[in-house]
Amino acid sequence: MRTMIAFPSFKHPIIQAPMAGGPSTPALTAAVNNAGGFGFLAAGYKKADAVKAELQRTRELTDRAFGLNLFVPSKPTTDTAAVHDYLAWLQPEAAAHGAQLGGPRHDDDAWEEKLALAIAERVPVLSFAFGCPSIEVVRRLHDAGIAVWVTVTELHEARAAADAGADALVVQGVEAGGHRGTFTDEDGEGEVGLLALLRLCARRIRLPLVAAGGIADGAGVAAVLAAGARAAAIGTAFLRCPEAATNAPFREALARAAEQPVRTALTRAFTGRRGRGLVNRFLATHSGQAPSAYPEVHYLTQPLRAAAVAAGDSEQLNLWAGQANLLSEERPAAELVECWAAEARVALERALSSL
Repeated sequence: MRTMIAFPSFKHPIIQAPMAGGPSTPALTAAVNNAGGFGFLAAGYKKADAVKAELQRTRELTDRAFGLNLFVPSKPTTDTAAVHDYLAWLQPEAAAHGAQLGGPRHDDDAWEEKLALAIAERVPVLSFAFGCPSIEVVRRLHDAGIAVWVTVTELHEARAAADAGADALVVQGVEAGGHRGTFTDEDGEGEVGLLALLRLCARRIRLPLVAAGGIADGAGVAAVLAAGARAAAIGTAFLRCPEAATNAPFREALARAAEQPVRTALTRAFTGRRGRGLVNRFLATHSGQAPSAYPEVHYLTQPLRAAAVAAGDSEQLNLWAGQANLLSEERPAAELVECWAAEARVALERALSSL
C-alpha cells in the first residue's frame, strides 16, 4: 500500500522557494515561517556539514516546520569536446578579468550524504529539482516520516513523480527565475507557461500542487490558488530582503531592473544547464557557445563568477531572476508575506464579485 505524507499546514499559502548558491539562509527561512508562510533551505553546492549547521540554526530561529531542497544528480556529459571548446572560448574573458577558469568536472553534489543527513535530521519536507528520486529513495524518506516534493515542468514529469510516490508537485512554469527544474536539459523541454502547466497537472494528477514561476505579489498568489494550487512558491521577490544572502552586485542589478526593466532569458552560459536570468553582457555574449553539461560548466565558470562578485561586476555574473522581477521590493520577508496574503484575499474577493 502506498505511503502518503500529509501536506503541511501553514497560515498563508506562500512558500519561500529554495535558492541555491547563496540567497537562501536560515534567517530568511525562519522569517517566512514565523510570518505564517513555509520556508525552504537550499542544499545545492554546499557540503553536508554546512547544510547540517543551517538546519540547526533554522531550528534555533523558528519552531515551525520547514523544507530542504536537493538536486537530483545528472549524468556526466558525453560531449567533453564541447566543454573543452567552451573553456577555450572563455579564456580571453578570464584573462581580461584576471581570473583563472576552473576545471570542468562532474559530481553528484554529495547526494547520498545529504539524503542520509535529511533522514537523520527528520527534515519535514524534502523537495527535489533536476529529476525525480527513485521509488526506493522515496520509500526511505517516507519511512522516516519525510514528505517528498518533486519539481516538474512537463505533464509527463508530473506523472513520473506521482508514480514514484511523490506527496506533492512543485509545478514550475517557464517564467521562473534560476535553473529549470527539468528532468533533462533538452532544448524545448520544460518550457511551458505556469498557468497552462498548472491546469494540465490539476486535471490529470491527484496530488497537491505548489505553483512556481513569475509570482511576485498577492494577486499572483491569488491567481495560482484559483487555478488549482495549494500554495505559491516565490523566489525572486525574496532576493532583496535583508534576510537573504544575495550578493551586492546582484542586489543592485535587481534594484536597477525594478526602475528600468531588463528582459530575462534562458541560458546555459553560467552552469551548463538552462536557467533564467537578467540579460547582461556575459549572458548575451556566451549563451550561443555554452554546451549542455551540468555541473561541468558550473565548475568551469565558478572562479570567474566569484571574481565578478568580488569586483562588484554584475555584467559577468549569473543574475537568476524570473519574469516578474521588476515587482521585487527591498523589504523584510515577514512584511512581504503579510502583504501578499492580504493582497491575495482582496484579489480573490474582487474576482469573485465579477462572477
